Amino acid sequence: MAEEVEISSFDLRYESYRMKNPTAEKALLTSILEHGIREPLQGVDSDSDSPSHRILLNGFKRYRCAQKLKIATLPYHSLGNDEAFGIITLLRINNSKQLNILEQAKLIDELQKVYKMSIPQIAGLLEKSTGWVGMRAGMLKQMSSYVMGKIFNGDFPAYAYMYNLRPFIRMKDIKRDEIDEFVGAVSGKNLSIRDLDILSQGYFNSSNLDDFRQQLKSGDISWVLSRLKEANETTSEVTITDKESRMLRNLENMRYSMDKICCQGSDRRLKSPAYCAQANLVAGKILKRIPSFKRALEELYDRTGKT
Repeated sequence: MAEEVEISSFDLRYESYRMKNPTAEKALLTSILEHGIREPLQGVDSDSDSPSHRILLNGFKRYRCAQKLKIATLPYHSLGNDEAFGIITLLRINNSKQLNILEQAKLIDELQKVYKMSIPQIAGLLEKSTGWVGMRAGMLKQMSSYVMGKIFNGDFPAYAYMYNLRPFIRMKDIKRDEIDEFVGAVSGKNLSIRDLDILSQGYFNSSNLDDFRQQLKSGDISWVLSRLKEANETTSEVTITDKESRMLRNLENMRYSMDKICCQGSDRRLKSPAYCAQANLVAGKILKRIPSFKRALEELYDRTGKT
């Protein structure tokens, strides 16, 4: 049950674990100004005698908006007085709603490092597979603190990192400092996911690598984008056949399908007997094809990388 509490009673130690979104926060500010705060903030109550004795876990955007509007009291729902249990509860009730995959990863990392919980323990408490937890537990190891800061501060989209940059780290062994340089060059420029995809392909794949990198570092993003888009259009118009276009569409569709399955496959709401029976059958068929599919994809990657 929610209660009204003083805004000064919140401890914000987990604010950096949640991503900022200036656009969403601006819209929320307008909504709060018109309708007030509709959903209570969530956290755990510490045993400390400090004035800031409520450790906030969820509702940082609402908190910052309330500060700007000089609202003195906020609706608050306590998740108990155990910090680890509060994090587990937040992951359980919000994993498919408000927390994105990197926020989940950071909270799971906290449970491992601070509370010494194992992957099987966390998986059991969350009612998730060890694979679901393990994938998130290992995710932050590939990311530098610099890139993490840019993403969580809202300067670089999490989606662009997950699906544009991570493949370069895995498949091309791109070093962290190169990723840092790219993220630093394009952060805070309000670029679309599509433009970031084009820029990352040019930055890490282009034959004019040094030229593109130098132009990006100097801040001439519009020049680099226009050159890359012209090159893509020229390539599409001159050399790509209908058969090649179909193959590229198949690859893109496969990529997006993989992303969706990774995000939705562990959703406990998908549980009807008919769904489970059909999903198990199809998943079994796919698993049998993975070795041959992996070989074909590796051969395609190696062959096309030489042209």
